[in-house]
Amino acid sequence: MSALRRVLAGAALASLSSLAPLALAATGLTVLPAPQGTGPITVFYPTAAAPERVQRGPFAVQAAVDAAPVRGNGRLIVMSHGSGGSPWPQADLAQTLVQAGFTVAMPEHAGDNWRQPESAGPVSWKRRPKEVSQAIDAMAADARFAPLLDWQRVGVYGMSAGGLTALTLAGARWSPAQFAKHCDAHIAEDFPTCVGLAAELTGGALDAPKIAIARKVIDSTFAGDTAWQSAHDPRIAAIVAAVPMAATIDMASLAAPRVPLGLVRAGRDAWLAPRWHIDAVREACKPCVLVADMPEAGHGSVLSPTPPELPPRAARLLNDPPGFDRDALPGTYAAITRFFLQNLKP
Repeated sequence: MSALRRVLAGAALASLSSLAPLALAATGLTVLPAPQGTGPITVFYPTAAAPERVQRGPFAVQAAVDAAPVRGNGRLIVMSHGSGGSPWPQADLAQTLVQAGFTVAMPEHAGDNWRQPESAGPVSWKRRPKEVSQAIDAMAADARFAPLLDWQRVGVYGMSAGGLTALTLAGARWSPAQFAKHCDAHIAEDFPTCVGLAAELTGGALDAPKIAIARKVIDSTFAGDTAWQSAHDPRIAAIVAAVPMAATIDMASLAAPRVPLGLVRAGRDAWLAPRWHIDAVREACKPCVLVADMPEAGHGSVLSPTPPELPPRAARLLNDPPGFDRDALPGTYAAITRFFLQNLKP
């Protein structure tokens, strides 16, 4: 984090001081074993211990590893990462939440993470809400955290595919068949949504066959899977969905979300075109709160630290568009934090 961003982050957090019952400078870091059928859970939490530089692959954070936790504000936030994700590109947001007193649990979604991406898409989307609930269960069973947190006032934050997870837990229903229907109608305009990193359109002669092949594969794989997917965990009391995958959703199901639902928008999202995703959710969900609107941001602009050395196709979809100012991110993180503080009160 640059010196200027540290100053801005401090100012943003200071603006939360009237809402946060406790602000701690130190972040603890630990990893819980993987629940059955899923991945390990990385936990950021308030601690009184002194932090040190912790290196995880190409990412570095300031944290106290396995230090004793303290109560903070008594609230848990579960963060659901995007396709192929890991905890580390969301560490700055997690630490902002910790500095406002939250404990943050970040499950690694099985088959759709940086180590194992083979189940990205509807296969993973179906099981992600259960993995969020398993993360809550694992935290509640841990002797260090069980007495410190209110298990009936949990928050959820999800980004990209994790945003679909968040919307599902807020009351949305979706189906693989709806995904196939969207791609059949709009694949040319929303190609990265439909094929991910498998191919891209270049404006050349091969675009038409790419579209035809992708449409055929998607239809044969998903069109027959018409069962609506839904999930509910009564412990979850507030949700934020950032740049969510949403073209799979029956938008009528979001007319009245079951808990306060905040949204984060990136106006220049090249992976999940706003028209078919975040803007469609905003149109359907009148009670939703636009927590942060970043008109010049791309799909990965909400991530920090940014993933380094991405393959060219991923970089074109995830890296910041020209003109996006990363020094605005502390304000976005403060707005997300403020939403949870306001909606997870006792």
